[in-house]
Amino acid sequence: MPNPPRLRAAALLLSSLLLSSLLAACDGDSKDEDLTAQELSWDDCPAPSESQGGGSAPSPLPGGTRWQCATMKAPLDWAEPKGETIGIALVRARTSGRGNSRIGSLVFNFGGPGGSGVTTLPAFGKDYAKLRTRYDLVSFDPRGVGRSAGVRCEDDQQLDAFFQQDATPDDPAERRELLTSTKHFNAACEEHSGSTLPHVRTTDAARDMDLMRQVLGDDRLHYFGISYGTELGGVYAHLYPGKVGRAVFDAVVDPTQTPEEASLGQARGFQLALDNFAEDCTSKAEDCPLGDTPRDVKDRIAKLLKDLDSRPIPGVFPRELTQTAAISGIAQALYSKDFWEYLTEGLEQAYDGDGKVLMLLSDSMNGRNQDGQYSNITAANISINCADAKPRYSAADVERRLSEFRDASPLFGEYLAWGMVSCTDWAVPGAADHPDVSAPGSAPVLVVGNTGDPATPYEGTRRMVSALGEGVGVELTYKGQGHGAYDSGNSCVHGAVDGYLLEGKLPAAGTVCG
Repeated sequence: MPNPPRLRAAALLLSSLLLSSLLAACDGDSKDEDLTAQELSWDDCPAPSESQGGGSAPSPLPGGTRWQCATMKAPLDWAEPKGETIGIALVRARTSGRGNSRIGSLVFNFGGPGGSGVTTLPAFGKDYAKLRTRYDLVSFDPRGVGRSAGVRCEDDQQLDAFFQQDATPDDPAERRELLTSTKHFNAACEEHSGSTLPHVRTTDAARDMDLMRQVLGDDRLHYFGISYGTELGGVYAHLYPGKVGRAVFDAVVDPTQTPEEASLGQARGFQLALDNFAEDCTSKAEDCPLGDTPRDVKDRIAKLLKDLDSRPIPGVFPRELTQTAAISGIAQALYSKDFWEYLTEGLEQAYDGDGKVLMLLSDSMNGRNQDGQYSNITAANISINCADAKPRYSAADVERRLSEFRDASPLFGEYLAWGMVSCTDWAVPGAADHPDVSAPGSAPVLVVGNTGDPATPYEGTRRMVSALGEGVGVELTYKGQGHGAYDSGNSCVHGAVDGYLLEGKLPAAGTVCG
């Protein structure tokens, strides 16, 4: 829209101010409003929005309990708590317990960053049935995610192209194309969501959680954080150590690492998961369809990826399975041992020229549904990461470290190394090299690490315990595969986590579950 003539500027400004005042008076959003006193209006949850991933409204839990949704007001800028507000989308299932058994609300964050808790909790709600005997189960879309002032960047067609690009450039032309694409994506985020981008830091989300605690009527925050949710929980504990209730961190982010160190750690983690997948396939009684030895399996995958770099194969029509899509599809399948059978199937088909299964796995990683619509998980993920992390990496920085990344993982190293340029042209400066999670005086936090975790390598568990401070973190080790421990179904892990959350009984520090 063109700028109005100077002669009309003052009149338009006064009209705008008057209109703003009238709107504020009509919707009750007074600058003197006490947000801690707001009452939430809970109702049956609608179908997820496109930014949340689409789909159908959540089904009731076994026994008939319905999922309820509400929107909580929170300051857009926590430095101006009486200023403009945004809506934070919440979901809950009321406790199944009777009488005085209820402890309070148990708030979940499932990670990302960028994942919608409003859609994830209902999808896995039955897995937390035992915890619901004493808690209302609650989750939320963190700011910038889904229905909580969700960040918008590129549209679906542009995202299809974005995810088809070569993310591991081999020559100057491919490098320029990757950097240009990244710059365009970041510019689109600023264009569509520029006023939101400075306010999606993890510290902002942690302050939202404390407001949530008060609005839900809890004296302390009882919390279950998974993956990035452990970082968010650690930041909350740092800001509000006296308000931490019973808290569990599962699939633990290393809070001491820079983005470069974290990417290198993930390269090692995904390589370990691939090694374990290949070992598992070839150690079974029946023949492994992917190779006779673990080395055969990995060599054949490497050859597939090399071939796809120059000769993509049909994927999900009309898109082709590129090298980049195959890498992200393989990575997605390594998040859970339950997905290994799909990885085997997808690789078998790809060797025969059909890339559909690997493409569907890649789509799942990127938040694309079967209708071709994308959730905003990628936009939110990049926005939150770039707002949090101060370092900005150039192509030269990546090239200097490529050999180290390749050594860490021949398959995933370059892909993760080049991912470090995501924040290079970001509009908002990052907050710090790494989060501060020191929480002296906090209640104990049960910190659960999985030795076979690809995305949050096990080494971060002990570092989180140390960073939380003496007497706060209590380490529990699960010797397993996949991302996280509680969702593995391991009875030892379940017993320890449930025992703490339900009865306040901590396992001995250093307990190991096999």
